[in-house]
Amino acid sequence: MLFAIALPLLGGFTLFLSGMRTMEHALQRTVGRSLHRILEKFTATPLHGLAVGTAATAVLQSSTAVTVMSIGMVNAGLLTFPRTLGIVLGTNIGTCLTTELIGLNLNRYGLPLLGCACALWLLTALFGEMGLGRRSGRSRDSFTIQDSRLLAPLRTVSVVTAGFALLLVGIGMMQSIADTVRSMPFFHAYLERADDSVFWGLAAGIVLTAVVHSSAAVIGIVMGLAESGAMPVEVGIAIVLGANVGTCVTAVIAAVGGTRSGRFVAWSHVLLNVGGAALFMPFTPALGAAAAWLTASPAGQIAHAQTLFNVICSLLALPVCYHPRLRKLRAD
Repeated sequence: MLFAIALPLLGGFTLFLSGMRTMEHALQRTVGRSLHRILEKFTATPLHGLAVGTAATAVLQSSTAVTVMSIGMVNAGLLTFPRTLGIVLGTNIGTCLTTELIGLNLNRYGLPLLGCACALWLLTALFGEMGLGRRSGRSRDSFTIQDSRLLAPLRTVSVVTAGFALLLVGIGMMQSIADTVRSMPFFHAYLERADDSVFWGLAAGIVLTAVVHSSAAVIGIVMGLAESGAMPVEVGIAIVLGANVGTCVTAVIAAVGGTRSGRFVAWSHVLLNVGGAALFMPFTPALGAAAAWLTASPAGQIAHAQTLFNVICSLLALPVCYHPRLRKLRAD
């Protein structure tokens, strides 16, 4: 039974994280270089920061990357603490894109999508480095300089698509353990405790996300278990609330040894997510009911619940960012 759970879970988790990192790195290479300028130029107000943080996180597929980058810019004196408040709020909204895509239950398209991505990448290699299709008499250097500009976007698309395909394949592998997990006495005991108190789901989400440094991975596993019927949706939503708290650990670590304003950014992230989780804990059933009204799919309900939670929390906190005392704070 251990191998029936451990091997598919570890294999699926590895593929999931590999897909996430592949997407993140490919997108960062494309837009990450200009992101510093975008953050510096378009975050004059918390509302602008909210929009930029949401868009940047949705594009980079990593709220942690945007938050850590913001902390680094504050430590370097490129941004002031008040200008990062909206960015922090936006990262929580932008990170929902990944779980919403997972909630579409596209797992069966993972392998075909991976094959198409590999074929597209191979074509860019054939027409680029290997010079397939180059007209006679045309130098290799001229081909590389002129045509690589056309091939680079296609290569980025192929790599991002491959990463998303790996993510889907990993989710499918992790879902395959549902029947075995459902039969385990330990899992039944946990569900009984989680049904009695939402705190157990919250604690599990915090610990798991702090360990693996990826809320999307934890939420992806939970969505797989919920879709197969192994986990109640309400327990899954409680774990999602905890995952949003656990994801703050990386930001806090990144702020260690930095300026006071850099630490303010990290702890603002913690305060927002902890406060939001505490606020929504008593209303987990209502959050589940609202998500169920939007879709009948258990995985989709968890994805929608996360989106509703993050959007509502960010909008509730946005007016606080305009407080005069916060707006007067400056970097060290």
